[in-house]
Amino acid sequence: MNRTENIWDRRYAQDEYLFGVEPNAFLVRQAGRLPADGRVLAVADGEGRNGVWLAEQGLSVLSIDSSPVAQVKAQRLARERGVEIDLAEVDLGKWVWPEAAFDVVAAIFIQFAPPPLRARLFAGMSAALKPGGLLLLQGYRPEQLAYGTGGPPIAENLYTEVLLREAFSGLEILELRSHDSPIHEGLGHDGMSALIDLVARRPTHSAER
Repeated sequence: MNRTENIWDRRYAQDEYLFGVEPNAFLVRQAGRLPADGRVLAVADGEGRNGVWLAEQGLSVLSIDSSPVAQVKAQRLARERGVEIDLAEVDLGKWVWPEAAFDVVAAIFIQFAPPPLRARLFAGMSAALKPGGLLLLQGYRPEQLAYGTGGPPIAENLYTEVLLREAFSGLEILELRSHDSPIHEGLGHDGMSALIDLVARRPTHSAER
């Protein structure tokens, strides 16, 4: 186990859920875009609040995270909610992303990744989408440093619209929005926040050249 994983295990090693048990509000707002059934990849899903909610929508969920402590809590939350999710403990720096395997990829506040790792994660997330598959991503903008209400205090880990448009240029951007809004997600995210939302879709066929 590497140092980063030890840090996250310690953060999750409490009875309470660090980011609460309710799903991310941005994710809930996308409910109408979700398929009626299909496979979902919940990236760095932590204690499972988002993966469990996606399973409650009738989807087959693979929840991945580096922390076994978090995944024990995710499984407990799934049982309490009466749904099943698949769990995999993975090192995202080394994980081989499955190609065209998921109808939805959800990545909510995964800003532990510095730019080189982030580039690999974003490329893997795009590749993991089936043609027509949906990417749902929310993160913090650099302005979040002034709020200090959650997220890493590392400017280079935060997102801008330019960065996301470039990183996901191979996808069709359905929504890309920067906004300052209050969020209340356990002790980890609480208060006014500088947010950025991305909804994108993998094209169903390659454009002709």
